[in-house]
Amino acid sequence: MSRPQPLSGFPELLPRQRIVEQQVVDHLRRAFELHGFAGVQTRAVESMDQLLRKGETSKEVYVLRRLQAEADSGEAGLGLHFDLTVPFARYVLENAGKLQFPFRRYQIQPCWRGERPQEGRFREFWQADIDIVDRDDLPAHYEVEIPLVIADALRGLPLPPVRMHVNNRKLSQGFYQGVGIGNTEEALRIIDKLDKIGAEAVAKLLIDQLDATTEQADACLKLAAISSTDTSFVDEVKALGVSDPLLEEGLAELAAVVEAAATEAPGLVVADMKIARGLDYYTGTVYETVMEGYESLGSVCSGGRYDTLASDGKNTYPGVGLSIGISRILVPLLQSGKLTATREVPTCVLVALADEDGRSEANALAQRLRSRGVATQVSPSAAKYGKQIKFADKRGIPFVLFPGDELQMKDIRSGEQVPVDLDSWEPPTEDLHPRIVSA
Repeated sequence: MSRPQPLSGFPELLPRQRIVEQQVVDHLRRAFELHGFAGVQTRAVESMDQLLRKGETSKEVYVLRRLQAEADSGEAGLGLHFDLTVPFARYVLENAGKLQFPFRRYQIQPCWRGERPQEGRFREFWQADIDIVDRDDLPAHYEVEIPLVIADALRGLPLPPVRMHVNNRKLSQGFYQGVGIGNTEEALRIIDKLDKIGAEAVAKLLIDQLDATTEQADACLKLAAISSTDTSFVDEVKALGVSDPLLEEGLAELAAVVEAAATEAPGLVVADMKIARGLDYYTGTVYETVMEGYESLGSVCSGGRYDTLASDGKNTYPGVGLSIGISRILVPLLQSGKLTATREVPTCVLVALADEDGRSEANALAQRLRSRGVATQVSPSAAKYGKQIKFADKRGIPFVLFPGDELQMKDIRSGEQVPVDLDSWEPPTEDLHPRIVSA
């Protein structure tokens, strides 16, 4: 058998890297739960009509079927979810009678998206989502709360600073209506390409695809150029001389988000009129987050408000949510060595073996430590003690326990070796578990 080749876009982490990922996930889970979010998990597979009903995503969906499935097997029209928002909307509709509203949920799962692999973009990746949904009406204050929860969740992780760019689709669509552009949703999709293709190409698309005049395209670009870290953007938008009730509504909602964030999380949020988000289901505030020094990764935490995504025709469950791209953030940092773990195994103590006859005793000693929450393993062989210490050192295991009439614990980093009472000995807090460290 020839040596297997890696599949592009499907990252697999080494043990030390995986420890970092797991600890980030655990940190996010604890942070979300502190804010009252309940964890859910949805299936990996959704029906194609669910996956495709909102937004231009057909090219990204992986279709699922068995290799030899019959055409009438009932498996046709299934695909892997490309995000966690669409499955969550379906989950809410199916379980609405069993949920208490407003419903606060977090979800940390892998997703699959058939796009071209590049820096920070993968075909299989982990996301961490939070959403708040309500029945019939969702108060605007949740659009303020969601980014503050994310800021709190990211706090305490050894990551570069992030800046969240926010806009409101009502603001943008109202402005486009005010200048006379009819297809405002398509205008949003075109403006969303601004960072990728530039102002000149965006203006051409507006003119060619929407029959916009040069003046209308120029007005759209002037709006997209406005940004501020405070509410001064309101006056800048009004100075463009466009009026529309939807524009006024969007300005007020966005100002509330920016004002609250400036007070509770200074430096986190910037109002940015070019943020649009390409998916059709967003209806209010939209968010995109960049990591300082890693702007080439694009947005590492995105989302927004959606009013009609979860609707069965009779009942509507509006929501707002944000999604952290765990893989997009971590994989580049791990692969470049910017993040690592203090060791590649959970083990805190290695129990040494003088000979194979002592393995049973060593196992009993290890179990005594495990019963007190200290991750412990027994040496794989009764080699010379020097080799057993080297075994521990290669894996980052900080302590080696030597059995005998008097138990001895050795810190292999300092070389200090002392007698211990195994039922009271505690490793230093920083050694009990592997820790994330940044280079």
